[in-house]
Amino acid sequence: MTDFQISIRQTFLLIFLLFLPLSYSYGQTAAEKGLAIAKERKARDLGWGDSTANVSMILRNGQGQEVERKMRMKSLEIADDGDKGLTIFDQPLDVKGTAFLSFSHAIEPDEQWIFLPKRKRVTRIRSKNKSGPFMGSEFAYEDMSSFEVEKYSFKLLREDSFNGQDTFVVEQIPLDKYSGYTKQVVWVDKEHYRVLKVESYDRKKSLLKELVMHDYKLYLGKYWRPMRMEMFNEQNGKSTELVTHSLEFGVGLNDSDFDEARLKNVR
Repeated sequence: MTDFQISIRQTFLLIFLLFLPLSYSYGQTAAEKGLAIAKERKARDLGWGDSTANVSMILRNGQGQEVERKMRMKSLEIADDGDKGLTIFDQPLDVKGTAFLSFSHAIEPDEQWIFLPKRKRVTRIRSKNKSGPFMGSEFAYEDMSSFEVEKYSFKLLREDSFNGQDTFVVEQIPLDKYSGYTKQVVWVDKEHYRVLKVESYDRKKSLLKELVMHDYKLYLGKYWRPMRMEMFNEQNGKSTELVTHSLEFGVGLNDSDFDEARLKNVR
């Protein structure tokens, strides 16, 4: 075999290897593509450890009247499971001292508790009530859990553009029978795999809520976080906006900071 023939074979082999992943991708089903996107979305947000944030919750009624609440949010990443989260309300006086604790899980049902100072006791949120409104907002209790791939089945619906960004549009269907959503349609940007928008459909399969993420900021050179999130209820005209004023990672939180037995004494 001449050097020329060897060169030609090497060239064709290189072209074949370059296009093999692309051809394999085209051979995937919509469900396989959706799952692959979800896994990549999760993989890009692993290893952040712990964080604390100062956040405003702004509730707007159908006439645009606003009520603002100030709160602190603490998060702890748990290896091979869902994250732990603690939300403490500081203002106004009618919600001051309220504390909400959430243990997200990948496979088992999430565990959630809330302490209301007026009742002076800690109440566990039953799985059947996870679709209820979180502190009267347009966020449900289940919206306060971390994203875990195992909680859904997925399907790539199409590719689209959202606010000038190329996106995958993925359908995710909750596997939990107590979820308030029959499905969610998620816009994921192709470059960073950040969620830009989520449409949530109720048990009657009607569009219930739309969540839009704004003002993403990069932390630790790897982790993207939206500085504003707005949940709009398509059925009652109300909305809730979460505005992050400060966010810090690596603050030294551990399991003892997320103790249900100490929830009524959290400061």
